[in-house]
Formats: sequence, structure tokens, C-alpha cells
Amino acid sequence: MCGLSGEIRFDGERPDLAAVRRMSDRLAARGPDGEGIWSRGPVALAHRRLKIIDLSDLGAQPMTDVEDEVTGVFNGCIYNYRELSEELRRLGHRFESTSDTEVVLNAYRQWGTACVDHFYGMFAFAIFEHRTGRLVLGRDRLGIKPLYLAETPGRLRFASSLPALLAGGDVDTSLDPVAVHQYLSWHATVAAPRTVLNGVRKLPPATVRVVEPDGSHQDHRYWQPSYTRRPEYADMSPSEWRDAVLDALRTAVRRRMVSDVPVGVLLSGGLDSSLIVALLADEGQRDLATFSVGFESEGGAGGDEFEYSDLIAKEFATDHHRLMVPSERLPTALDGAIAAMSEPMISHDVVAFHLLSEQVAKEVKVVQSGQGADEVFAGYHWYPRLAEASRAGAADRYAETYFDRSHADLSRVVRPDMLPPDDVASRFVREHMAVPGADTALDAALRLDTHVMLVDDPVKRVDNMTMDWGLEARVPFLDHELVELAAACPPELKLADDGKGVLKDAGRKLLPHEVVDRPKGYFPVPAITHMAGPVLERVREALQAPEARRRGLFQDSYLAELLAAPDEHRTRRGANALWQVALLEIWLQTHGI
Repeated sequence: MCGLSGEIRFDGERPDLAAVRRMSDRLAARGPDGEGIWSRGPVALAHRRLKIIDLSDLGAQPMTDVEDEVTGVFNGCIYNYRELSEELRRLGHRFESTSDTEVVLNAYRQWGTACVDHFYGMFAFAIFEHRTGRLVLGRDRLGIKPLYLAETPGRLRFASSLPALLAGGDVDTSLDPVAVHQYLSWHATVAAPRTVLNGVRKLPPATVRVVEPDGSHQDHRYWQPSYTRRPEYADMSPSEWRDAVLDALRTAVRRRMVSDVPVGVLLSGGLDSSLIVALLADEGQRDLATFSVGFESEGGAGGDEFEYSDLIAKEFATDHHRLMVPSERLPTALDGAIAAMSEPMISHDVVAFHLLSEQVAKEVKVVQSGQGADEVFAGYHWYPRLAEASRAGAADRYAETYFDRSHADLSRVVRPDMLPPDDVASRFVREHMAVPGADTALDAALRLDTHVMLVDDPVKRVDNMTMDWGLEARVPFLDHELVELAAACPPELKLADDGKGVLKDAGRKLLPHEVVDRPKGYFPVPAITHMAGPVLERVREALQAPEARRRGLFQDSYLAELLAAPDEHRTRRGANALWQVALLEIWLQTHGI
């Protein structure tokens, strides 16, 4: 829901309202239903609104509380806002709207930065205290809603997307070698707070930042579940774990139906999205709108999974919509998807999500999505290999299993001055894995994937692609209580049945066996996987463009090798190596860098 932006000055100057307006204009697609700007003293806040809760003008932002103590902008949804509103009224707070934004403001006035502990939802916010001149920035526990930052001497700007900050101007767009190293090693994951640009950072998930009037700041990480076996679950049987997971997921799905407009479901036909549909039907939802996308086959690879999504749509009598995308649409669609990316993302389903979101947004404003289940419940094929490692060997096994390239391999990919002296991607993993609070190697890997990789790859992908069409995607598998439960679940229950065993057990209570026991599917886009005609032409064009030659990021000999055999070079993870390097260059050119 929405896009926010703003600027705060620390040098006694007034904020640059023209720059804030440019940032807000760049966020128009995220909030096509309204806009607003507010400024007082050193701060300016702007907002683009997508009307989902309290459709009246009383829900407009930027919003100032009734007592004129704080003004804020907010992106996301607080699913328990009605319960919090009642609690805050009992505590003496007054409300003028029925919006969750006003709940956020009054919750901050009541509990200060601890307000985030009371929120069930996805959110990013900026709140300005009128009396102290302090700015408070916050982000939800799993980073579902983004918040990008650009700091220069005397000034901090912030926005819901990186391109919005670029629109504001005066951003250092030089490349961060550490971030590029992570991008090329870690399957395009760049961990917070970094981005590939030196001048842009992102607020980490589960973090509240308090910015003082002099520009100093303090960060507080307010949530991190323990990936250990907890005493309260010690005697639970596998069937009890199945029922606990199903109950928690049911609650998560129910929470995400809170809306003043209809809510649909992105239905891939896999276990995760099918469970969402089944639980909603179980809750009494009728004629639920569901949406699937498919692509033409290329190179002998199938491009759709309609067989399974059709089965679920029929089983639960949904109002189902299928979108088949012809290959000739991909080059144009590819450029649109890359323009919507706040950061470069190589996964093929970026294009699928963008095209699907375009069509879905014509029907509904809110959808639920199955994103996150594979990371939370150990659904990927590499997790058994990680589970075999010792706790001490977890980091090395993770890098061997998941990374696209070794540090040594990168020496022939990028120019020498862009290669950090040590293996910074592996060092990040080692440091994260060494933190206490994970019992086994698999626990440590799932913690890393859920709280870092998931945030800066799949979750970011869904937010960017859906919000580019004014569509809000809600992800019940990232309900923080469900994630806490899954973190405590014994690894063997998650690894069973070739992954997501406990979730598959839950699915067998609700879904046709053909869906639960099918081979794991992906969002296939064969024309990208195999560098088919039009996509390959777009790649060649970008890598041979004057901007690419001036930048000289990649070594000429390496590019020549990839272009000579575009479908043959794969990374250790199986990604098309040409696509990975080309995507970064296309993204930079698309955003004027």
C-alpha cells in the first residue's frame, strides 16, 4: 500500500521540496489513488496512496495526529489495526479516521519506538516528532516493505524505492565493489544495508532508526527468532507439529484478508499458493479471484503449470484467470520489469510477476502470495546437503552449495579494481552463521535465508513487480508468528518428503494429492533460461552499448566467451551466466547510471 519519500536537513537549511516532489512522482505507480506533501522546519514528507483501508480522504497522508505532536508517512498494512485502535482508545487516544496509518501514529505516541512490537503486518514508516525534531524510520520484521536511504553531508533522503532516490538527484551512483561481489556470488542477493550503488543504502529488516536533529542516529533491531528447539515444544509429535503449522497458517491467511477492497490470490498451482486458496475456501470465501501466468515453451522446456492451477481453481470453485504470454512480448516486458526493479534481480520470475501483476491489477488491488514458504520450511533441494554439515562447517557448506561463483572465479569476471581483496560474500555468511541462536547447520542456513536472502531476493521481487502496477501483495508465509514457529520446528520434519515435509502433511488435509505430491515447480520463463532470440538481442545490445564500454565493469575476454555460446555457460547454481552479468548492466543503463 503506497510509496513514501522525504528529506530531513541537519545543516539549518530548508528541505528541497522540488527534489521531494520528484521522488514522489517516481513512486506514482505504487500509489495511484492520491498524493500529498507536508513540510515543517527541517523535514519534508511525501506520499503516494493506494486506497485499501479507509477509502475516504481521512486516510490521506502525510498524516498528523489529532494532538499535533507527530506527522508521518506509512507504506504497508497493519493487520491488527482494529484491535490496536480499540486498545489505544481505551488508553485515551483520539482518532479521526479508520485508517491503519493513524493507528501507527498513535501507537508511536503511546509506546515510542516499541510500537513496532505491537504491529502484526508489513510496514515501512517515517515519523517526525514536532517538539524534538527527531525522525524515526522503521521497517517490518521480514523486510516485506522496502526503505532506501541516501545520505550526503547535511541531509538524509529516504524513499520506498531506489529509483525514487535517483529521481531526487545528487546521489553517488558509483558502484560498491562489495555489493557487486555479493550480487555475482550470491545469486543477486545484496544484503542490507548495502546496494550496488555507493550512495544508496537500505534500512535492514526488523530495525528502527532514530535520527537526531544533528544527523546522528541509533539503530535498534527489535526482532530475531531463535532457531533452536524450545522447551514448550519438546513433547510435540509430528502430527501435532502439522496441526500447529496449519493453525498458524490459517491465522496468517485470515489476518491478510483485512481490507476495505476485495483480496485475490496469485495461484501458481504449487503447494504454497494452493494452501492459501484452500484455507480461504475453508474460511467461507466464495468466488475468490485467482490468477496464473504461463509462457511459451523454448528449447524443449515447458513454460506453464496451468495443469495444477486449473485443478485447484476447479477444486475450490475460484474465479480463475489465466494469462499466457507469447515470447515476442518478452523483450518489451523485460524492459518494463527492469525499470520496476529497485535493485538488479536475476530470477526469471521477475518478468512473470510483472506481467501477471499488470493483469491482476485490472481486477483487484490486493492479493495473497505463497512467497517465502521454501525458505521458512526448507523446501529447496540444497537443504539436505546443508543438513549434513557440522555446525562449525555450516558456512563453508553453504557457500559451496548456494553461491554462483567462488572468489577466485570472480577474478576473471570483473575488472581488477572492482574485486575486493578478500572473499567478502563468504565472510558475510561466516559471520552470520557464527551468531548464537541456531542449533544445527540447517538451522543456521534457514536463518540466513529467511532473514537475508529471502528479504533481498524473492520478497523484494514480489513487492517491486506488484507495486509497479498499484497492486499490494501480502505474504502469509512470512507472518512473524508462523516464522517463529517454523524456526523452532525440528529440522527433520521440515526436510521430510524431499522438503517442506511438515507443510506437505498439512496440505494433505486440504488439497488434492496431485498438488501435494507433485515435483517441485518453478516460475519458468524458457526464453530467458535459454537466451532465446529477442532476449539474446536485448542482452547483446546492452553489453555492447557505449555506457557499458565506458563503465568497463566486466572483462572483455569473459564477455566474449559468454556471447560466443550464450546458452552454454552456467554458474554453479545453474543460472545462465550471460543473463546474470547482462541484467546488472541493463539495470544500470535503464536507471540512467
